[in-house]
This record gives sequence, C-alpha cells and structure tokens, in this order.
Amino acid sequence: MIYVVGSSNTDMVVKSDKLPAKGETVIGGEFLMNAGGKGANQAVSSARLGGKVCLICKIGNDLFGKQALEQFRHENILTKYIATDRTLPSGIALINVDTEGQNCITVAPGANAALKPEEVSLGMEETGSDDILLVQLEIPLETVRFAINAAHQKRTRVILNPAPAQILPQEIYPYLFAITPNETEAELLTGIRVTSDPTVEQAARILIDKGCKNVIITLGSRGAYLRTSQGGTFITSPSVKATDTTAAGDCFNGALAVTVSEGKPLEQAVAFACGAAAISVTRMGAQSSMPTRREVDQLLFS
Repeated sequence: MIYVVGSSNTDMVVKSDKLPAKGETVIGGEFLMNAGGKGANQAVSSARLGGKVCLICKIGNDLFGKQALEQFRHENILTKYIATDRTLPSGIALINVDTEGQNCITVAPGANAALKPEEVSLGMEETGSDDILLVQLEIPLETVRFAINAAHQKRTRVILNPAPAQILPQEIYPYLFAITPNETEAELLTGIRVTSDPTVEQAARILIDKGCKNVIITLGSRGAYLRTSQGGTFITSPSVKATDTTAAGDCFNGALAVTVSEGKPLEQAVAFACGAAAISVTRMGAQSSMPTRREVDQLLFS
C-alpha cells in the first residue's frame, strides 16, 4: 500500500501568451478548473499507474471538498482517513501558465493548513514494512514530522518530496528512504546553487551526508540525478513538447512510489518516473494530466 499524506486543492488555471509581470494585467487566455494539491496529485498519479493508494488529507465542508472526495473514489483511492474541516474552506491554487508551459502558482491552503498529527495517526497505525509513505510540504511541518516518525517506527519506507521548498529539521533525514527535491529545493536544503552537473552531484552528496539513504534531484526536461551510498547517475527523460508543467513533479513522485513499492531497482524506478512526468507535461492541468500505466509503458518500451 502507498500511503500519501498531503494536500488537496482545487486548481484555477489561466493559460495565456505570457506570465504577468508585477503590476501587469494580461488580457486573453483560456480558463480551466481542475483538481489539484500535491498530496492528491501524487495519490492520483500512483493510482493510475496501478498502485494501491490510501490518501490522508483534509478538505473543507464545501463544494470543492465534496467534488474532490468523489474524484478520489472514482480513481479507486481509499478515502477512509480523509478528514473534513467544518470551518475552513478547501484549499485553492491560482495558476498562470504561458505558451512555453511555464507557470506561477499562488496557494490558499484552507483546510490543508489544519491537518493535525492526530488526524494522520489512525492511518499511520496500519502501515508496515511492505508499505510506502509519500509526503510533501503543503501541510503543517509538525504533521509531516509526525507521519515520518510514525513510518520510521513501523519500518515503512518514506519518500519525501520537499515541496514547496522549506528548511527541514535534521532529525528527519536519516528516516528517509528517498528525498526528491528539484534544483530550487536542493539549493535551499544544501546551500549549493544547482546550475551544472557538478553542482547537482555536490548537492546530492550533502543530502546523503545528512542521512538520506537515496537522493533523487529532478532536473525538469533533462530527467533526474540519482545518488545512493554506492554512487550517482544521471537518468534522462524522453523528449516531448511541453504544454503545461503543472504537477509534473507530483506525477514523478507518484510514479516513483509505485515502482519502488513493486520492488523495482531504483534506477529503473527513476527512469519510469521520468517517463510518466514527460507525458504529464504534454497535457493541461494537474490530476487531469496524469498518465496510465499503459501510456507510460508504451512511451518507454514500445
């Protein structure tokens, strides 16, 4: 089982010719409203790729929350540990996307900011050594730390996607099976400006020295860099034309969790995750862009 502890949002997306500068209004564009949130995105990614998924999150008692719950059930995601806040609204993300697929995002976390350790604990009691915990940072850090500590006690492998970027307490690094920062997040965590292959390798070594068992630095269209205690390797991504990079990292992490849960070697798991993310950037939206297992297999193996 893959237990995903994280956020659920509704994404309101405007695609236009360019991203607005400070104080600028950009006229013209296409509006879409999609299900999103890093936790929910990663849960959907894993489920569509064949993983058995339990999502632990918090929604508001509103239309957005009810729609999200219905969608999770449609994706065959277990929802028994999803909490509902009676006062706070469901999370919202406002996303601008340009014609190159680049984006800028503002998030109003709503109920996500109120997900408490006690609301996670029941689900974490079910985890074991055959399970995966996948967690991100759109919920309170206190809750993230609780989930990681609980998983460590159960010998559950933990994959941490440290996004949005923030400083992490040193104590959690040794509990991580894998950490998956992008270049920006790796820089914040290590102090190394990740601008070249040598700096990617240097940042990854620092994270290994902090106690992480495995480090995977995602590099956008270039793929990813995998570092273990035995050494490191760059893994390329299939070449595609990007339409919208929103949730590409979430797709990657969901795919990684599935292949790790299946016992695949890490290098193979990262290559699969790169393929899934490559498909996702060719489509608009967050959860709506997540590929199926058949689509990824066709891209990589046909």
